[in-house]
Amino acid sequence: MPVAIITGASKGLGRALAEALARRGWDLVLDARTESVLAKTAEELRRHGTRVVALPGDVTRAGHREVLVAAAKELGSLDLLVSNASALGAEPLVPLAALPLSGLREALETNVVAALGLVQEALPLLRGDTPGTGPGAVIAVSSDAAREAYPTWGGYGASKAALDLLIGVLAVEEPGLRVWAVDPGDMRTDLYEAAVPGDGDGGARPAPESVVPAFLRLLDERPASGRYEATVLTTGR
Repeated sequence: MPVAIITGASKGLGRALAEALARRGWDLVLDARTESVLAKTAEELRRHGTRVVALPGDVTRAGHREVLVAAAKELGSLDLLVSNASALGAEPLVPLAALPLSGLREALETNVVAALGLVQEALPLLRGDTPGTGPGAVIAVSSDAAREAYPTWGGYGASKAALDLLIGVLAVEEPGLRVWAVDPGDMRTDLYEAAVPGDGDGGARPAPESVVPAFLRLLDERPASGRYEATVLTTGR
């Protein structure tokens, strides 16, 4: 069975994608910070008959990233690495004039540095350097805030813009892999609620499950490495 590592997988988009892959028979290595929620998610996904390894921890820690990749290797391969774990930098979001520099560092460390660190750790498996593995794919969850100047989204958007560039360079340097940055669009998630508490429009935002078909299309069709918008992948426009 193919194997995927998904970070930030206990809730939201990460959990929805894990559910879809489990239904397809993928074995999963899942990461999240909250152990109890991750354990419940893993238990529910195992009902599909796949192997699910739940490893709570912080992706900014090198030791935790090593454990995630080691678990995938134990399952037999690594076909997909999804960097979905994200930090806002401030909760709720604030203008740049009020953004703590420590918050900006947290966003960059989680959204960019940890994503690269996990890729570096996983490359031997993704490339197929280990017999019986690779070539695999990398998906980094981006945001429209990486390209649009939204008030209060400066720190988060800057980290996602850096992630986009990092993924673009990785695609050039690793032509044997598929490397995709995906902007899922607005979603009804805990992350958004933390960013903009009490947003009157929050209930109208689509559920994370609605954008999963975009990710599955990438896996099914394996288009060229690059940056994709979920709405384009699902609607063609």
